[in-house]
Amino acid sequence: MLTDETTSPERQRDANQAAAAALSIDLGDREAVDLGVSASKTTPFERPELGAWLRRPDDFDALCFWRFDRAVRSMDDMHELAKWARENRKMIVFAEGPGGRLVLDFRNPLDPMAQLMVTLFAFAAQMEAQAIRERVTSAQAAMRVMPLRWRGSRPPYGFTPAPLEKGGWTLVQDTETDEQTGPAPVVVIERIIKELMDGKSAVAVAQGLNESGIPSPRDYWALKKGRATGGKTGGKAGETTTRDRFTWRHNAIKELLTSERMLGWKVTGGKPVRDSDGAPIMATTDPILTREEFDAVGALFAERSVGNKKVFRSDSVSLLLRVILCDGCGQRMYMHVPSSTNKGTSKTETYKCGSYTRGHSCAAPASIKRQWADEYAAQEFLRTVGSLRLTHTKMIPGYDPQPEIDATAAEYASHMESEGTQTNPVTRTIWEKRRDALDKRITELMGREKVEPRRDIIQLDRTFGDEWHSADTASKREMLVNAGVEIRVKKAKRGKVFRLDEGRVNFRFTEPFFEEAADAMRGIESEFAHLGSAPATV
Repeated sequence: MLTDETTSPERQRDANQAAAAALSIDLGDREAVDLGVSASKTTPFERPELGAWLRRPDDFDALCFWRFDRAVRSMDDMHELAKWARENRKMIVFAEGPGGRLVLDFRNPLDPMAQLMVTLFAFAAQMEAQAIRERVTSAQAAMRVMPLRWRGSRPPYGFTPAPLEKGGWTLVQDTETDEQTGPAPVVVIERIIKELMDGKSAVAVAQGLNESGIPSPRDYWALKKGRATGGKTGGKAGETTTRDRFTWRHNAIKELLTSERMLGWKVTGGKPVRDSDGAPIMATTDPILTREEFDAVGALFAERSVGNKKVFRSDSVSLLLRVILCDGCGQRMYMHVPSSTNKGTSKTETYKCGSYTRGHSCAAPASIKRQWADEYAAQEFLRTVGSLRLTHTKMIPGYDPQPEIDATAAEYASHMESEGTQTNPVTRTIWEKRRDALDKRITELMGREKVEPRRDIIQLDRTFGDEWHSADTASKREMLVNAGVEIRVKKAKRGKVFRLDEGRVNFRFTEPFFEEAADAMRGIESEFAHLGSAPATV
């Protein structure tokens, strides 16, 4: 442990050197340091530095540990270590312990005393490890139901431990920014939510965070504690892989923002920890999200869930993907790119009615030259809204108690499934108390009023024309889609044509804001036409 003076690396090293000197053992610079590796969870052979030495038994004659429990904490592990020492004729020294220095000499395979002492001490170490686990588990269970008391370990992303006045620790928002760890987690969470509200997918948000070099939650905590980033992670079935760094993933973003930890609640096993009245126990007085904001983010992910997902080709170079429709059947048109291997066919890229490929018939299947359609769409979009200033929609969340009612009701239903399994009055009383607390919480939530969310539209300095001229094809397409642009194309008349017949295309907005702007522009054009001039196009 690096934070405990009595077990610091320097303290252990000095004890080992003193024991080795007393036994005329020259340690030199031969040392294995496995800080942060638990003897309860790993065998000596699995530890990075110690394991490497044990695989080279010809390089040394003795092993010197500070204490017995630094080597092993189970009888099975000690058996394997003793077997290794006996096979390789090694001496094992424990510098300190309840009875002082302990020397186990396995150089004589016929001496049974070393094996007997190993067994006795291994049994004691295993019992101590078991007692430690029970004490830790009991203490954590007690702290779990204490309001504002943090039990330790890595906190949820966005929070950091802070001392309480009366002792112990609580959680506060992590607003610390430095060169090593990057932007403050609270700032990163605000960025994620803003980008999601602006229409970005969780995949795109994760990609942006990775490109910006922002550490993932796991790496952030490692950097903050001065440790190496990355580590082991799951690979194929039965395999693990090691990464230098962990990246942001879309599912991690969803899990982060939809956990009640953002509300400052204590959560264990994926469920909120509740008090005797069924109310959630707070881990902090400074939650990152309000209930209204939390529900708004949850609704955003619900809208984009698998059941509501529409799959589109995001790699297409087509400007009018999801915009241009065949007037004959009302279905989307697709872009046809002629094959260079087919001689004698037209080499012109066109938008075509897609009814045939969908297995439907169209009474009047339309097609149109791609260049003409793209130019027409740009012309009409800029003529109608090009001079309008861009807007930013700010979502003002409302409050709906229903999500928490549903979650608490599910917890109540799960609790009711164990009714009748209690075999004594004590457990029956505990069960009834929990049932009544959840019932009381649901009743309280049902008494709360629902507040509808609203949107505030803020005008920016840039116009749609400015944005259009600086955007690539994909961004322009997104502008058209967000504006609800719909272009319907009628079937062309027979014969060769050398320019677009605007009589067979219809451009309109389906989003109310842009539809109103288009109506206003038509009124202005009508007025200018009456005066003998026309408004300029951006």
